[in-house]
Parts: sequence; structure tokens; C-alpha cells
Amino acid sequence: MEKSRGRFISKIGIVLATAGSAVGLGNIWRFPYETGQNGGAAFILIYLVCILLLGIPAMLCELIIGRNAKANATRAYGKGPWRLVGYMGVLTGFTIMGFYCVVAGWTMQYVYAAIVGRMHGDTAYFQQYFSEFSSHPYRPVLWMALFMLLTHLVINKGVQKGIERASKILMPILFLLLLVLVVCSLSLPNAMKGVEFLLKPDFSEVTGKTFFDALGQTFFTLSTGMAALCTYASYFGNDVNLTKSAFHVAAIDTLVAILSGLVIFPAAFSVGVSPDAGPSLIFITLPNVFEQAFSAVPAVGYVVSILFFLLLSLAALTSVISMHETPTAFVAEEFHIERKKAAWIVTILAIITGTLCSLSLGAVPSLQIIGKSLFDFFDFLSANILLTMGGMLTCIYVGWVMPRQQVHDQMTNWGTYKNGFYPLFVLAARYICPLGILMIFLHQFGLI
Repeated sequence: MEKSRGRFISKIGIVLATAGSAVGLGNIWRFPYETGQNGGAAFILIYLVCILLLGIPAMLCELIIGRNAKANATRAYGKGPWRLVGYMGVLTGFTIMGFYCVVAGWTMQYVYAAIVGRMHGDTAYFQQYFSEFSSHPYRPVLWMALFMLLTHLVINKGVQKGIERASKILMPILFLLLLVLVVCSLSLPNAMKGVEFLLKPDFSEVTGKTFFDALGQTFFTLSTGMAALCTYASYFGNDVNLTKSAFHVAAIDTLVAILSGLVIFPAAFSVGVSPDAGPSLIFITLPNVFEQAFSAVPAVGYVVSILFFLLLSLAALTSVISMHETPTAFVAEEFHIERKKAAWIVTILAIITGTLCSLSLGAVPSLQIIGKSLFDFFDFLSANILLTMGGMLTCIYVGWVMPRQQVHDQMTNWGTYKNGFYPLFVLAARYICPLGILMIFLHQFGLI
């Protein structure tokens, strides 16, 4: 089965593919914003502790389940009621992809707009531009469909020739773009004020909310709870050090987030703009920031705008590839369908779902569930319920249900090396992670 399913063949490919799953649009805007609003470096320190105690153990739980089973997410949890957790993971990944691909399509439109010189104007211009485009009946749908077809091309090539090869190309390009943008942003007047805002500890801003925000960012940024890591790990060889891989992925994910902050905040402070959270930061505030910051050298501003939105597109692509692979593996193995046909089924369903989500934002406002547009409902369902429930149940499964010897074998590669992190991992999987994720869940609904 392992051979017929395909597998990753290089350690660097494993790290880059898994990191690509974690690195996404949330790294570009959510982490810098949370850091800036929660005490700068003070928040980062708390976040790093949360990564160690919650994020890495939660990642390891999925990696252990996936490699142990060498099967898609539903089979990975065995038979009986626990298999429902696998089904939940597949559903979660597909649900997120349903609205995430719409936003990814927006990033591609903005790359095109930057290239043809339409990223010029004040805040009102960018507000109107975003509003008219996102609510248009077919333009965002076309960009979304194009994005999904690009994703399909990668998935269709398989694990080694598709996902692994693409990750080895896309992730280095993403880092290169980030570094170029950081240099451009730091060269601006008053840029150091932005760096200070991001990295100087301000413990007076630390409250109980800071800890919950750090917990939430930790959990959501590492791609846990939607079976993507579980699926990827099913393609790992038995010689892969799961603990080391998890630490590498967490380090890369955090580095991307911090570098993104070094792009956004110096540029924003150079023109006296306080960044907002959410899509408005990416599609309204930042285009205006780049327009103002590089007004003295329009050619540089032109290039920066193109590179920034290209960076967003690449970050979205590496994430959606993993979201696509999870249901593709499920369809292929559970329904005994050729992989390429399974990929087409998932792609078509994703385009249909993405189309409905896009139309719900303006063209067909009646596409609603419980008073929310379909786009917002998918976002709410996945972020507030499915991800947290799936992540918590996965940790409980590894900590309390999975045979202890299997867990130990996976952590130590069947006793071939001593894993000093193992005792802490067991403690985290059994107690720290379930309790931490439960606290996130309750906090989201204002219960604590």
C-alpha cells in the first residue's frame, strides 16, 4: 500500500511540504497583528512557549497517527467511533478550502492588478476597488477557479513528483520574496519604529486575552486539526525523525510570521498608518501603505506591490495543496478510484463550493446559513468548531487510546534513537493539549 500510495523521498522535501501546509495567509497578516496588539515581543515569548507546550505536541499527534497507519485520514484512526475523527478532518480541510480558495483568487487578481498598474490611489480607492471586485458575480469566481486548477496540476502529479517537487520550488521562492520585501521595508524612513513596535516587549499590554490569543495563534497557524499533517505523514518513510520534523516546521512557520511583520510594520509606520486585522489589512490598508511609502520612487513601489501579492498567492497555494491532498487521498482509497480521477472530483467540488462562497459575498446575498453568508459560515464552522474539536480529539486519541508502544515506536523510530522530548510529549498529549484547546474553544464563544 505504501509504495502504491507514493511517498516523500527526501528529508528536505518532507520539511518543506509540511511547512508549506502550515504557512499560509494567516502568517502574513494575523501573526503580525496579534503581536502588535499584545505587547510585541512579550506576545512572541508567550507564543513560543505555547508552540513548545501545545503546537509541537499537537502536530506530533497527527504525524504519529498518519505514519503509523500509512493510510488516509479516516483509516488512520482505525475502526469504530474514533474513525469519525478522521472523517471530521477530511470535512474540515474541504470546508476551509471552500472559502480559502476564494481569498486565494483575490490574491491572484491583485497580482494582475499590480502588474497592470491599478494599485494607485488613496484608501477610499482601494476600499471601493476591493468591494466592487469581491462582490462581482464572475470575476472572483474565475480567479478562484484558475487557482484551483493550479493546485490540481500539483496534486495530479502525485506525492513525489507533485507535492514534494512543488514544495522544493515554492517554499524557497516564498522565503526569497519575503527577504526582498523585508529589505525594501526596512529601507524606508522611520522603519525602525515599526521594528520596535513589533519586537520590543511591552508587558503592560499583556492581559489574560494575550494568552488566549497566543494559544489560538499557535493552534491555527500549524495546520493542525484538519488531517493535512496526518495525510502527509502517511507518506513519510520509517527513517524520518518526527520530533525533529515538527520542530523544523514550527521554526519555519514562526520565522515566516516574524519576517511578515518586518515587512508590514516598518512600511506602515513609515507613513503613519496603524494596520488593521483581517482582509482589510491585505487588500485595502497595505496597498495604500505601499503607495505612500514608495511615492518618492514609484518604480520600487510598483515592484514591491507585485512581489507582496505574489508572496500571498504562493503562501495560499502551499496551504491549499495540503487541503486538497487530504480529501483526494480519502476519495481515492475509500472509493477505490484512480488517484487522478479522485483529484478531479475534489477539484470540481472545490470549484463549485468556492463559487457559491464567492457569490454569497454580494452577487447572491441570499446564500446564507444561520444569518451568515456562505463564505462567513464556512469560516466560522471550520475555525470555531471543526478545527478545535478535531485537534482536541486527535490529542486525546494519541494520549489515551492509541497503544503506548505504538506511540513510543513512532517517537523513537522503533527504538533506534533516544527521544528526550517523549516524556513531555506524553504529558502534553494527555493533559496540556486537550485542556489548552478546550480553553480556546470556550474562549471563542465568550465562555471564559
